[in-house]
Amino acid sequence: TRQQLKWLAYAAMLMPFGGMVGQFSGLIPNLLVLVVAAATPLAMAIAILRYRLYDIDLLINRTLVYGLLTALVLGVYALIVAATGALAQARSSPTAALIAATVAALLFHPLRARLQRGINRLLYGERDTPLAVLSQLGQRMEAASAPESMLAVLAETVAKALKLPYVAVVLGETSPTLVAEYGRPTEDVYALPLVYQGQNAGRLLVAPRRPGDTFSAADLALLRTVARQAGATAHAVQLTADLQRSRQRLVAAREEERRRLRRDLHDDLGPRLASMTLTIDAAMRQLRQNPDQAEEILGVLKTQAQTAVQEIRRLVYDLRPPALDDLGLTAALRESAARYAQGGLHITVDAPDPLPPLPAAVEVAAFRIAQEAMTNAVRHADARSCRVRIRPEADHLCVIVEDDGRGLPEGLQMGVGLRSMQERVAELGGRLTLENKQDGGTIVRAWLPMVEAT
Repeated sequence: TRQQLKWLAYAAMLMPFGGMVGQFSGLIPNLLVLVVAAATPLAMAIAILRYRLYDIDLLINRTLVYGLLTALVLGVYALIVAATGALAQARSSPTAALIAATVAALLFHPLRARLQRGINRLLYGERDTPLAVLSQLGQRMEAASAPESMLAVLAETVAKALKLPYVAVVLGETSPTLVAEYGRPTEDVYALPLVYQGQNAGRLLVAPRRPGDTFSAADLALLRTVARQAGATAHAVQLTADLQRSRQRLVAAREEERRRLRRDLHDDLGPRLASMTLTIDAAMRQLRQNPDQAEEILGVLKTQAQTAVQEIRRLVYDLRPPALDDLGLTAALRESAARYAQGGLHITVDAPDPLPPLPAAVEVAAFRIAQEAMTNAVRHADARSCRVRIRPEADHLCVIVEDDGRGLPEGLQMGVGLRSMQERVAELGGRLTLENKQDGGTIVRAWLPMVEAT
């Protein structure tokens, strides 16, 4: 609007200035007046053509509609007059003119309405029929084979329905990703947010029909309606992508765990058991000839067997803490708290005993998260006391760990322990928060969904 008014204001200021100069200078006033007079239509032409003053599209639209309408009405009138005159065998018949005028008047409104719809469709696509656009969009997205292809269908449908040169869909806020586009990219684009349940899932990028053009109120109304309808689709596509990434991480973690177990069994436990076999053979050879030597060898074998048992226990503990099966979650946490208390940290565990039946994954995640939080309180927070609370709710298990240490530093960089807690919560579809207490210390909260145990 400022650009539109700038050119008109420039011409309006130039006219009195040119008149004063021509009046007092006496130098070729006629030429100066001519230049000043030409400035007004020139500035208006720039404002109209470049900055859409007076909505030139509306002028083109009405010119096409009423030009074609006039031609059609005159053609119908002339055709009826000629046909009626021929039947009456008269060159000029008042009856023929009356009939032609009546028919032309009856056809005027239907023809104008049809021409208006046709011209609007030619210039703006299906802008004036938003229900048709939404219906077409819904049908095409319903026929899409996968959620990812829905956004490509959305971009194509919007571009074709509104005759736009470029439409794209971008997902994500922190790291936007272009997931679908239709047409040739342009620099001049208008962004509409894709919102689902108050959360911004992405943006719908649309380019105007011509460079430097702007969208009318009707265009924006339809585009906002489409963006609101597409917000749920964008959210679903995001969830699908997040689920796929979670599955990939789970598969990768499973294979890494298998690789670790294979390495531990093959490179550590396997050679140790093989060595024990050789030791047994040596003890059997010395058993009759040198019993004392055999007894010494058996003592070494006992030590090796104890070491192998400890290694097997370590492998089992890495898979699932045995204390969970032997004692339950509450008692296992209290046992861990007692070990940490030997370092001077006072830990209390506030949890019902026994807890309701928990899924194995939830039980392990709760134990590991609480254990990691207690470890951080000892190693990094210099805390004197720590409190672990377990609260079973209707649909989730809440794990809260508070300490009175020095709190989280600014610009926290997550280490292995915090990332491990975050990954365990994400695998179950839960939520993890870390925050500083007002009186000093840290609060770790984890919400773990209570899916039905099988």
